[in-house]
Amino acid sequence: MIKVAMSSDNHFDINRVDVAKMMQKQAEYLWANQVDYYLIAGDLFNDFEKSVAYVKNLSQLLAGLVQVRFIAGNHDMLRGISFQELETLQQPNYLHHQFEDVVGTNWRLIGNNGWYDYSLSNQNVSSTDFARWKNAYWVDQTIVQPGSDRDRLELVLQQVESQLKQAKKDHKNVLFMTHFVPKKNFIIDSPDQRMWNMSNAMMGSVKMGELLEKYEVAYVLFGHLHIHPAPLKSNQTSYYNQSVGYHNKHSNEWLEPDFFAQWKRRLGMLLLE
Repeated sequence: MIKVAMSSDNHFDINRVDVAKMMQKQAEYLWANQVDYYLIAGDLFNDFEKSVAYVKNLSQLLAGLVQVRFIAGNHDMLRGISFQELETLQQPNYLHHQFEDVVGTNWRLIGNNGWYDYSLSNQNVSSTDFARWKNAYWVDQTIVQPGSDRDRLELVLQQVESQLKQAKKDHKNVLFMTHFVPKKNFIIDSPDQRMWNMSNAMMGSVKMGELLEKYEVAYVLFGHLHIHPAPLKSNQTSYYNQSVGYHNKHSNEWLEPDFFAQWKRRLGMLLLE
C-alpha cells in the first residue's frame, strides 16, 4: 500500500515563509506519517527557478524516502521559465506531460500543468473581452505564450488524452495532477462582484473534467482555487483541492493561525492499493 500526500498553492513568497525552516518541518512531518509520495499541484513561488530549487532541496532532505513530484501553476510561470521550457523540461521531480508508474501497484501518476478557456465563468461576454480583461487585471498578463488561452487549453487536452489513452491500454488506475480547476461545481459566482466573476474565466475548463471522467480517472488533484472545497466525486472520479492559500495584509484565506498548521490541515492523504 502506497501513501500519497497532496498539497498545492503554498505560495511561500507571498506568505513570507522562512522556506528553509518550513521545508525541514514539512520533511519531518512527511517522514513521521510514512508518506511515500508527496504531490504538489503548483504555485510554490512566483518564480519557477525557486520552485524547482525548493523541490530539489526537499527531495534531498527526504533522502529518497519520500518521492516529491510537482507541476507548475500560473504563479510558478510568472518568472524564470518560458512556455517552451515548461513544455520540454526534463527534471526528475517535474511531472508535466509525464507519467510515473507506482512500483508494486497498478497505479499510474499523470501530470499536466493545465490551462483555461474561460468556460468556468458565467459572464456573458466574448472570448475577446475575457482576454482583454485578463491582460488588464489578471496576474497571468505577463506570461508569454504562442497562441490564445483556448489554443493552449486545446494543447493541454491533447496531451492529457494521449496519456489517458495509454494508461487505459496499459490497464492502469490513474491519479491525475493538474493546477487548474476541472469542474464548474467548484466555482462560486457572486451576484454583485463582476471582477470575481470575470476572474472565474481564468480558473480552468469544464473540458478537462469531461475528459477525465470519460477515461474514468480515479483521483484528481488540482489547485488554483483557495476556497478550500470539500472533495467531490463525479461518476467514477474523485476530485481533491488541497490549496494552502494566502495569508498577508491584503487577504487571509487560512483556517489556521500559522503556515505549518494550515499546510497540515490542508494536506490530503490517499492510500493506493
